[in-house]
Amino acid sequence: MCGRFNVIDDPSLQQLLRELGIDLDLPSRTNIAPTEAITMVRDRGEGPEACEVRWWLTPHWAPQVDQKYSMFNARSESIAHSRAFSEPFRRRRGIVPISSFIEWRTEGSVKQPYLISAVAGALALAAVWDHWEKEGQEIESCALVTTAAAPEFEQIHKRMPVILYGDERQRWLDVGSEVAANDSLFAPRLKRAMQALPVSRSLNNARNKDPGLLAATGEALDLTGASITGRSDAD
Repeated sequence: MCGRFNVIDDPSLQQLLRELGIDLDLPSRTNIAPTEAITMVRDRGEGPEACEVRWWLTPHWAPQVDQKYSMFNARSESIAHSRAFSEPFRRRRGIVPISSFIEWRTEGSVKQPYLISAVAGALALAAVWDHWEKEGQEIESCALVTTAAAPEFEQIHKRMPVILYGDERQRWLDVGSEVAANDSLFAPRLKRAMQALPVSRSLNNARNKDPGLLAATGEALDLTGASITGRSDAD
């Protein structure tokens, strides 16, 4: 699952954008939530481009734009035969560059948010997008692709976003290149050192955008080796 993320304008994010072929400075944003406008990178055959899309996919065939169904994440296990996601998976794939994302686990009677990031570098998240148009209104929107949690990440949550590494990024963007439903890029693994920081529970409210809320409220968890007890039962 991925329900919130952060974009911090720093050298690591700028480096990721350059690797994706994008010359752009993204403004820092905190606690970005579904239905908000986000920046996505795609390639429609003329090279990579950055575009603004709504984070909550509206299929092109939908009668209207609504939030009746949760469409901000697409499960990799069912994406190839999903009515909403199968065509975007084949023809309209993108990458959302982020600095970190937020995940929750239940600790006693509270939901504790954790800031998940690479120890070094920004993250490239796999996405699918669609174009909806009706009665003069047009919307481009996307969903982030998720997979089962890597063994190290299960301590936080049972699912995680699909993080693309190296050559996987270009292969995902190239819609002329087929990506199978059981492709290795969906494998639940962490190829880079990752950490989880407990952060303010004020982030549970998507209206709270103060960057100071990303400050650690406890010790960092090294997802490559350390362990914690318990796990979130949230979807």
